[in-house]
Amino acid sequence: MEKLTAKEEEIMQVLWKLEKAFVKEVVPHLSGTNHYNTVSTIVRKLEDKGFVSHEAFGKTHRYFPIVQKEDYRNKYVTTAITDYFNNSYKNVVSFFADEKKISANELREILNMIESKDK
Repeated sequence: MEKLTAKEEEIMQVLWKLEKAFVKEVVPHLSGTNHYNTVSTIVRKLEDKGFVSHEAFGKTHRYFPIVQKEDYRNKYVTTAITDYFNNSYKNVVSFFADEKKISANELREILNMIESKDK
């Protein structure tokens, strides 16, 4: 499974949310200005990469994801942790604490979740 571009990931987020959609249904969910033909091209690339498939309705296609969001997330979160945090979840948490992206209360909640799973 290869890493997607930012626009491919954005389109996949829409397809994961909608489950099945025509390109014209995807376009309004995307940020910024997106031309139908450009989105259509990217969706076809996603199909070539094995991320989506389609059902044909005459000359139009309705696309749906064949790679699950959780599978993609697990692959790339693990890769990011390995590549950027020395394979240390402690370093990940420390990074978010330093960046003030996580509060002490949230850390306590996480600790409680971990401790309750250990019982």
